[in-house]
Amino acid sequence: MPSPIEDYALIGDGHTAALVSRSGSVDWLCWPRFDSGACFAALLGNEDNGRWQIEPVSEQPPRITRRYRGETLILETDFETAEGAVTLIDFMPPGNGWSEMVRIVVGRRGTVNMRMALSLRFDYGFSIPWVSRLKHDSGIKAIAGPDTVVLRTPVDLRGENMHTVAEFTVSEGERVPFSLAYAASHLRVPPARDPHTALARTENHWLEWAARGTIEGRWAEPIRRSLITLRALAYEPTGGVVAAPTTSLPEQLGGSRNWDYRYCWLRDATITLLALMRGGYYDEARKWRGWLGRVMAGSPRQLQIMYGIAGERRLPESELSWLSGYEGAKPVRIGNNAVDQLQLDVYGEVMNALHLARVGGLQADDTAWAVQCEMLEHLETIWEDPDEGIWETRGGRQHFTFSKVMAWVAFDRAVRSAEKFQLKGPVDHWRELRDKIHADVCAKAWNPSLNAFTQVYGGDQLDAATLLIPLLGFLPPSDARVAGTLAAIEKYLLHDGFVLRYRTTEVDDGLPPGEGTFLACSFWYVDNLALQGRVDEAHAMFERLLGLANDVGLLAEEYDPTAKRLVGNFPQAFTHVALVHTGLNLIKHEQEMAQATGQPPHDGQESDEFLQDPT
Repeated sequence: MPSPIEDYALIGDGHTAALVSRSGSVDWLCWPRFDSGACFAALLGNEDNGRWQIEPVSEQPPRITRRYRGETLILETDFETAEGAVTLIDFMPPGNGWSEMVRIVVGRRGTVNMRMALSLRFDYGFSIPWVSRLKHDSGIKAIAGPDTVVLRTPVDLRGENMHTVAEFTVSEGERVPFSLAYAASHLRVPPARDPHTALARTENHWLEWAARGTIEGRWAEPIRRSLITLRALAYEPTGGVVAAPTTSLPEQLGGSRNWDYRYCWLRDATITLLALMRGGYYDEARKWRGWLGRVMAGSPRQLQIMYGIAGERRLPESELSWLSGYEGAKPVRIGNNAVDQLQLDVYGEVMNALHLARVGGLQADDTAWAVQCEMLEHLETIWEDPDEGIWETRGGRQHFTFSKVMAWVAFDRAVRSAEKFQLKGPVDHWRELRDKIHADVCAKAWNPSLNAFTQVYGGDQLDAATLLIPLLGFLPPSDARVAGTLAAIEKYLLHDGFVLRYRTTEVDDGLPPGEGTFLACSFWYVDNLALQGRVDEAHAMFERLLGLANDVGLLAEEYDPTAKRLVGNFPQAFTHVALVHTGLNLIKHEQEMAQATGQPPHDGQESDEFLQDPT
């Protein structure tokens, strides 16, 4: 049975990523890319669907602690037994030319008996490979169809019931390495490399990257860890960032809201780009904007809400019947049919991101502006249409309030870009459209009985996405409608202090009701508290959200306050981006208050005003 979602840590190499449990089991790894078939799929089934376990053998369960080595993606797990102590070091070397996972067992005290169990199952736990000994190295080769994996280690290996196992001992000062490398089966196997050299190179890679960041002051540590996590979710060859490295981790334990997030959403693209810039990572922001520019190219009528990590358009959804699902949550899905949905908000997200990228100094070429103008021409013809909305509902199209707000954002940012950077366009016409959409939203989305903006035009249900209205500049924080919407959300959408996206028991979204509280929405709630002057409450809520992260600083998509468990795909880029933005917003707000009172900021940083929305 897989571990609790919060018991996993992430390692990666810029091409794919693995989840490692507290007990030393690698239960999820897709090779060679994030969206490839998994060779370890125990996360969504059991050990017969593929995993790689290294653990002590002792009568009593070991005491386990773990951490990342400084600001890196090198995981260190300490096991303490009555006989001694060892540290298991897990990492994936970047820039190898092939993808590889390295595990090194280091003796710290005494002598510890260890066991390794490797179960390779390609194609999401379906295909059992043919395993043979390496001719010139100590280790094995496993092959099935297009996939080959090579395990090298000085430890004696043996086959046991379709698994590869080994027993060994580690004494103080000893280091026992294991290296698992992937190659396409028609190519030569990757050459052997020294694991200890690979460890040093991997540590230098991450420390050099982290040193380029500019985050200082209060909450710097969780913000930096979130940025490292976002970097780990980026596909190095193209710059695309996956929403999560996993599929089908349920939004409700035992439920059916199970989706494949190993793709790139335009919405996530834009807020990730801004988070990277705010953190000082302009090279990554340029790569991400380059990915965005490539997928945007072509007819605006064919703009999709999401793409594959190289820009692929077709992501057909199917179900894997042989996997039992995480803790029985079925179906297990690969692919995502939401690719065909209309979500009007992505036009506003893209326009906002490209505007702020220009403000931040990432100048785009003339082609990018031409594509943006074409997008606006198309948006003008469809903004009054119903859509599926930001939450990708499957209950039919409606006039979602947030979608209309983001259509306003699209034309608003076009006006600002044209004015600030002397870009050519029908600016007066865009202003008229902007004002028309604004009036439309205020007239049709406001519910006087609730004293709030509702999820859809003329509706009576709330949506946490409306918390973004003041953050986007649609209305100022001082507007009574902003305060009213916040109060209504506090009354109807808070569950144990955390924010639901909407009430699935009251809204027909085409799916069975039930899900956790949505962590990104809870971070937006913190932003609104601060904007309303409730700063102490904002700080307390932010600290409470940070407390939901696991012991290595990772967060899932949602949190179940009843079970007190993280739920949904993990780790979730959308959540970590929201953490970055809210943390930096609080730091900036603290600076501004300190400047207003003439007091020095609390370990603050210089304000990145050019990255704030100029509303």
